[in-house]
Amino acid sequence: MFPVVRFTGRLLNPVFRLTTRGGVDKRAMTARGVPGYQQTNVVILPKTLADDFEAFCRANSSPLPLLYRSQPGEWACPPLAEDSDIRTDCPKYCVFENGRLVAQVPDLMSFSQKMQDMVAFYLGCSFTFEQALQGAGVPVRNVEQKRNVSMFRTSLACHRVGVFQCPVVVSMRPVPEGKLDAAAQASHLAPMAHGGPIHIGDPALIGIQDVSQPEYGEAVEPAPGDVPVFWACGVTGVEAVQSAKSPLAFTHSPGCMFLTDRESPTATVTSDPEQCPLAFCISQQPLHYSLVSKATVQRIRTLEQIIGEDPGQRGIEVLLVQDELLKSCLSLSHSSSVLITTGFPTHFMHDPPEETDGPPGAIAMAATLQALGKEVAIVTDHRALEMNARIMADAVEKGVIKAAVPLLSFQDSGPDSALRFLCHDGDPKTPRFDHLVAIERSGRAADGNYYNMRGVNIKHLLDPIDDLFTAASSIAGINTTGIGDGGNELGMGKVKEAVRTHMPNGNLIACDVAADFAVVAGVSNWGGYAVACALYLLNLCPIHERYLRRGLGSPPTSQQHSDWAASLPTVTKEEELLAILVNCGIRSGKTGNLAMEVDGLPFRPAHSTLIQRLSDVTLQPRPLHPDPAAE
Repeated sequence: MFPVVRFTGRLLNPVFRLTTRGGVDKRAMTARGVPGYQQTNVVILPKTLADDFEAFCRANSSPLPLLYRSQPGEWACPPLAEDSDIRTDCPKYCVFENGRLVAQVPDLMSFSQKMQDMVAFYLGCSFTFEQALQGAGVPVRNVEQKRNVSMFRTSLACHRVGVFQCPVVVSMRPVPEGKLDAAAQASHLAPMAHGGPIHIGDPALIGIQDVSQPEYGEAVEPAPGDVPVFWACGVTGVEAVQSAKSPLAFTHSPGCMFLTDRESPTATVTSDPEQCPLAFCISQQPLHYSLVSKATVQRIRTLEQIIGEDPGQRGIEVLLVQDELLKSCLSLSHSSSVLITTGFPTHFMHDPPEETDGPPGAIAMAATLQALGKEVAIVTDHRALEMNARIMADAVEKGVIKAAVPLLSFQDSGPDSALRFLCHDGDPKTPRFDHLVAIERSGRAADGNYYNMRGVNIKHLLDPIDDLFTAASSIAGINTTGIGDGGNELGMGKVKEAVRTHMPNGNLIACDVAADFAVVAGVSNWGGYAVACALYLLNLCPIHERYLRRGLGSPPTSQQHSDWAASLPTVTKEEELLAILVNCGIRSGKTGNLAMEVDGLPFRPAHSTLIQRLSDVTLQPRPLHPDPAAE
């Protein structure tokens, strides 16, 4: 059972709001003075701008959840408060002329005549869910410290409508790492109070350089072990008013909200896994968490369980680490540019020496990443470029992948060659790629050589692509994934101690180069198929998808969903691709057979059955639960 937030709609006595009219509490900020009441941000504009501002709110509903739009000259707000008067019922107001703040005043009575042709907008406020956070056991540091919440401009741009164009403003609350799930759950089902967080982790990722210097509110001190959590903020409306440069406009003063008669949401419980956000750390440098529903986590764990089966009896269960597939795919989902590498020349006596495991999984991942709008490239050995170009062209012709993926090669041309390859002008602050994926790529052992499972050194057939993964480990903003089935593949250095202890020839063959995430599968291709399926599930998850777009704009269309589904691996596509590999002279890894098999397992029924099982989990109908936080 998980805490959620619901509005009761029960009206309460408007004590605080009424006393502000008499000036009694004009110095009080609603940020810390009136727990238990729903609060709102306020924007008051000329009626000529009202339609555009309403559309702006609809396009950016996470920072600007619209609760009520008044008629011109309407002082009251009947759905939210009895006997209210917007001219007097905020503790303090901001007055703007031509987009400039010219005054802060205790009431707007002197502007009554001009306000006859103005419209008031009442927008949801995150102060409303702070009581729910506390009820869920989440400490609210700004309340503890008796301070206004910290609010910041970000580098995130709202969707423009007419003259309204501005950055998103966020509020920040430090949350103990162990309470991140509770914080997300307590706010997610309060969409009219901004809903769940839109960013968790390093403030610089959303353009905030110093959390001790908020543009609005007050600095709040974190406790040891706290993680910065950011919610969209209604002060975005203040920025929007400034961008419009209206001759006259008003807003509440940040922290001095309009108080309704309605009860604040409280933490209750839900057993619906579709509506339960969970937080996962996907990067330590920079610190970055992502959100996903419990239901989607369960499906991806099922994918991970399926690919972890071991038909080759290699004993790979000792290498499995739960949720490596999930965390890798969460990171990939946030990425914009992905570099994939594959190629294991185990058949050193043949030409070509490659095996049929690796390229199909790489192309399956590339197809789905393309469909999701990511830039994708493949880096491989220089000697294999021509062969891979032929495979790619045939894959496009057969409809296995929609468009050819650029093919690159990497050579060691000096001490900074990996840095120059990965980053623009060799500058680690401007990486070309934000995720590297190796699938069934021979990995460098501790002695500097590369070994197949039989312990044969094949270093002479490989370019030093491992250097890219080593360099990436010290570049903030680049994550790495290794996919393997034996422990000698690039990236499996993360589980090298288990490889050395339990795998045949482990002390010799174990890859020494670690990836951030190590996805272990019975056959490496299966890991690539599972990545494609998990990415599809993540982008279909309303909680994760909303978090990706920061609550701005509209959810993907049914046509986009169809395009994503069309990119997924199928039995037909993978059989076509295996036939292309065999036609190029590429052999099965375990047996060396030039046949429709991978790692000694015939495509039918071994691989075809597994592909269908992954597809069934991925494409099974989802429960029809409306998402309260969807825009």
